[in-house]
Amino acid sequence: MRKALVMPAVLFLLSAVAGDAWGQVQYTLTDLGPGDAYGINSSGQVVGENANGQAFLYSGGSMTLLGTITTYGSSAYGINNNGQVVGSAETNGGAADHAFLYSGGSMQDLGTLPGGTVSCATGINDSGQVVGYSCSNANVPCHAFLYSGGSMQDLGTLGGTTSYALGINNSGQVVGVAETSAGACHAFLYSGGAMHDLGTLGGTYSEAYGINNSGQVVGDATTSTGADHAFLYSGGVMQDLGTLGGAQSEAYGINNKGQAVGCTDYDAFLYSGGSMMAFGDFLYEPWDFGEATGINDLGQMCGDGKPYYDPNPAEDHAFLLAPTPEPSTLALLGAGAIGLLACAWRRTRRFPAYSGFGWHVARDTKGGVR
Repeated sequence: MRKALVMPAVLFLLSAVAGDAWGQVQYTLTDLGPGDAYGINSSGQVVGENANGQAFLYSGGSMTLLGTITTYGSSAYGINNNGQVVGSAETNGGAADHAFLYSGGSMQDLGTLPGGTVSCATGINDSGQVVGYSCSNANVPCHAFLYSGGSMQDLGTLGGTTSYALGINNSGQVVGVAETSAGACHAFLYSGGAMHDLGTLGGTYSEAYGINNSGQVVGDATTSTGADHAFLYSGGVMQDLGTLGGAQSEAYGINNKGQAVGCTDYDAFLYSGGSMMAFGDFLYEPWDFGEATGINDLGQMCGDGKPYYDPNPAEDHAFLLAPTPEPSTLALLGAGAIGLLACAWRRTRRFPAYSGFGWHVARDTKGGVR
């Protein structure tokens, strides 16, 4: 666990000039301090975990620590447009994690499925429906859940023993990853009371992280060569988003315009208008971006990386990246601009009883779920 405290947010204004297809766009970069950012809502509020293992909410230029269920650590993974936050917090002397809902300034323990000891909430929609997973112990088996109206519903699996719910939209459609009857792990879409297998890109494994209100899904899947590629699932078809020349990629978040974010093995990326662009190709700033984890309909993005000015180069910083007015407008306002740079391949999002981005249970030596 990192030892540095969350630093006050530091605001940078930068100029970014993209290619002809992207036009000229400027962004502001807000350094949220040591930690990781996992979710963003339509107002640009960001949630995550600071360097001391404490859930945070960044809103309107200020950082708020959300506290814990008892007196131990917590992490925030999702936020809806009403400012309600979900995640996990340690209980029982730090021995187990429970899903929480933070609303109206207080944190509520959502408990577990019957027989469970560990749970984690990963997403929440604007109706207050919460998704996540509950496990019988610190590892397996785990089942995806939907928490609604004060009760936690088991969403089942794809025929195997384990499942994890990782995202939800405003229609109550849920996405995640589940074990099949053959022991493989596939991305799923839970809709209309049933769990549907989304398949792969020709390989044996896939997982889904995000879904928008149109039912478009993003995640990653193995190809026939065994490489991991980010995908966009839309209209019943899983599209390979490619890797920008590298070996692998993963997509973590998608907005209602169909824009997606994630990371390749050398940079964070933004997918928009049918093409994928690395952060380093349209941003120029002394940062090593690790991954972009969320994007809202305004094009504001969150994630984590390493600023070169940080005296501790091994420490991740959470960030908020937001489009700003066109250069002519900024000139009239007398605003200055500085730039932004590239990133390195990392999978840093970690859920309790789930290794997060890069879980890849299909690669277990027994072909089962870890």
